[in-house]
Amino acid sequence: MMKVLLVDDESLARQRLRRLLAKVRPDAELIDAENGARALQLAELEKPQIVLLDIRMPEIDGIEVAARLAEHEEPPAVNFCTAYDDYALQALEHQAIGYLLKPVRQRDLERALSNAVSLNRAQISALAQLDQPESLSNATELVSHSHSGIQTIPVDEVRCLLAEDKYVRACAPGVEILLSASLKELEATYEKVFVRVHRNALVSLAHLRGLSRHAGIWHADLDALEISPQVSRRHLSTVKKAIRSRAES
Repeated sequence: MMKVLLVDDESLARQRLRRLLAKVRPDAELIDAENGARALQLAELEKPQIVLLDIRMPEIDGIEVAARLAEHEEPPAVNFCTAYDDYALQALEHQAIGYLLKPVRQRDLERALSNAVSLNRAQISALAQLDQPESLSNATELVSHSHSGIQTIPVDEVRCLLAEDKYVRACAPGVEILLSASLKELEATYEKVFVRVHRNALVSLAHLRGLSRHAGIWHADLDALEISPQVSRRHLSTVKKAIRSRAES
């Protein structure tokens, strides 16, 4: 009997995988783990043949879990379930590492189970580079990869980056895409392009027209975009300083 370990910190994602697996592998034994630490414990105890593994999880992420699983005497086959952007997906594809794009579809799951293989040292080494913000530092485009295809926005056209749940929404005139990189990573990578205005928002310095105040709340006004991200008191002085510096340069 096939034994499958499902690892995701979101309970709804695990439930969806359970429903799909019940259709494509009704005879499989399914085991759930809500985080990386629990996944490693269950992998030792249950010895699953296949692991469906979320990449972005708190504390011990999917990449570290995969690296530790690869050290087992008989490592399980690993398929990542992810919403990573195209830079990371290209790395996965180049190293022939299996992945499923969220939300996972039944036909993709069937193919992933049929093609599942264990990871080798070279693949683990490649995975270790995926969460390094420096890998994006020379990118002139932000890229999103979804079931509908690849979407890109030139960095210099992006007006703001807004954190929403596990993803970041990149907004430009007439287009928005979802990114899997965190707001903190994007801020570090493009520190000369964007300024933080709120714990959930970065705005483009080049497209920041100024500040406006409504009902006592400050907002960042951006050219050619109706969205005006809120500016928190904590970041207000920094944003004002950035506007003055740009005006003087």
